[in-house]
Amino acid sequence: MTFTEMILEYIQTNPRTGIILIGLLISFFISVVNFFVIDKDRMREIKARQKELQAKMKEHQKAGNHDELMKLQKEMFSGIGETFKQSFKPMIITIIPILVLFAIIRSTFAETAIASTWFWWYIGASLIGSMLFRKLFNLP
Repeated sequence: MTFTEMILEYIQTNPRTGIILIGLLISFFISVVNFFVIDKDRMREIKARQKELQAKMKEHQKAGNHDELMKLQKEMFSGIGETFKQSFKPMIITIIPILVLFAIIRSTFAETAIASTWFWWYIGASLIGSMLFRKLFNLP
């Protein structure tokens, strides 16, 4: 029996555990790519600046100073654009392998007991894995 056959047999007998492991592995892969591609210091700077701007915006909103509020919103949007640029790099690297994996996963889990819910199991596992790996790799 080959390694692939053993994995497929395990997934057929334990589909929930299989999809959870797959979700965690994909989350780990994405986190590793993010760790090496994203400029973590710059992202932290942007997030800190965004918090400052939000606090200032609250103050100006309470005071009714709409002109200053609009200036702060423009500055905040420029930070969002830079954050998007930083996030776009790892997404380009990971999108093709993940799409290929999803096609394989869908066909693999089509014949299991969780055929109609495998995606939700994957989402749950990947969200938990993503939070865990972000903390582990100290990602912004």
